[in-house]
Amino acid sequence: MSAAPTPGTLYLVPTPLDHGCPLQAPLTDALPQGTIEVAARLSHWISENARSTRAFLKRVAALVPLAQPLQAQHIQQLPHAIHKQGDHRRAGTWDARPLLASALQGHDLGLVSEAGMPAVADPGSSVVRAAHDLGIEVRPLVGPVSMLLALAASGLNGQSFAFVGYLPQEASRRATRLRELEAWAQQSGQSQMFIETPYRNAALLQALLQQLRPDTRLAVCSGLTLAQQRCTSLRVADWRLRSAALTADLSAQPAVFAIGP
Repeated sequence: MSAAPTPGTLYLVPTPLDHGCPLQAPLTDALPQGTIEVAARLSHWISENARSTRAFLKRVAALVPLAQPLQAQHIQQLPHAIHKQGDHRRAGTWDARPLLASALQGHDLGLVSEAGMPAVADPGSSVVRAAHDLGIEVRPLVGPVSMLLALAASGLNGQSFAFVGYLPQEASRRATRLRELEAWAQQSGQSQMFIETPYRNAALLQALLQQLRPDTRLAVCSGLTLAQQRCTSLRVADWRLRSAALTADLSAQPAVFAIGP
């Protein structure tokens, strides 16, 4: 009876933050050579979106030859509900272990999202948790994490912060949530960070300027890692004086919002 193969490694492969943006930066502007080389040698993937993963691998192949041709890459896509609801909320109802079968057979495996680091404000945490439970080594690779870049550029508290995801879209519920976050930020000093779909960025900014206290600090960072990136951090009172000039092109690219005292 043959021994079971040694499990492969689950690599958390970050991708550039320019997904969906009109202009893309060179891949080497966002990812170090070591990350690109690991991505090139992998041929088994768990993906937020198979199409965007193939597009990413095309960019990798332009720099480093792929171990397997693009058409031979084995790409498994996470269920759609995981994208929308967050896999941490479905831990008791969805089993990620079958996606890791290739790793148990000895293949190294990459986990990848559309932009940035998988499993951080993106799907994948259930896959990572299942890998640990199955005894599969997990290795995060170096690459951009939009929340940390925005936090560093915001001037807000970087010792205590929380990322709260998306705010409610309905106006009254969003206003209530904003008041809760602002009150906690003022009381605790903890920075509160959130995001929105790019085409709703401008609407969210207007809601923030209407709902927040004048002395609350609001930071908005868009186009991170790109040539056109912009990070602005001002008191809300100052934002209200300058918002027209500062919201240009905000709907064309991803942004991170943060508030604090």
